[in-house]
Amino acid sequence: MAGAGVASAAGVGIRVGTTGIGGDVAWDLVPTLSARVGYSYLSFSTTVDSTDVKYDAKPKLSNGNLFLDWAPFGPFFRFTGGVVLNDNKVDVTAQPNGATYTLGGVTYPAAAVGTLSGTVKAGNSAAPYLGIGYGRVAGAGVNLYGDLGVMFQGSPKATLTATCGPATPPALCAQIQASTVTEANDLQDSIRNFKYFPVVSIGVTIGF
Repeated sequence: MAGAGVASAAGVGIRVGTTGIGGDVAWDLVPTLSARVGYSYLSFSTTVDSTDVKYDAKPKLSNGNLFLDWAPFGPFFRFTGGVVLNDNKVDVTAQPNGATYTLGGVTYPAAAVGTLSGTVKAGNSAAPYLGIGYGRVAGAGVNLYGDLGVMFQGSPKATLTATCGPATPPALCAQIQASTVTEANDLQDSIRNFKYFPVVSIGVTIGF
């Protein structure tokens, strides 16, 4: 790899990690400090369990980063801070437990509930970020770079909607809707630890 220890005017990088596949553009501000902007995206399928319900989940990660990279000890180790502008969300669809749903501790026939779906979103659309890293995107030549840090995206917020079955009496449907609010709170509580999103990535840079 060429010129890993030499600063350049600017550089571009391509990376993969926990926030998805993305890239960065960076430029030097002073010899030990550079600015970096980038974007990453990832979508996949998984499952999520709350207290009573299992969900098919489709996370969609969309993150734009605005970072400062400070390398006071040379180009191989740096401190990174900034903000991540994120539109991270998870679309969820509940799966009945056989012929029933249990919502907020109350069990209902699956046909009465109909469908139960919703979205979980990050608490902060502008999430502070702190981390450390290896390599500088603005470093001259072709080099590796990596990041290890935490995005403070806030406590996730969950919304759920139950579409009652066509034969469900209005009074029962109203009770189901009230239980759905409780279930949304249970789902939100089950994923509260995701307010701290780990960021790990590795990539290749080209400086010029």
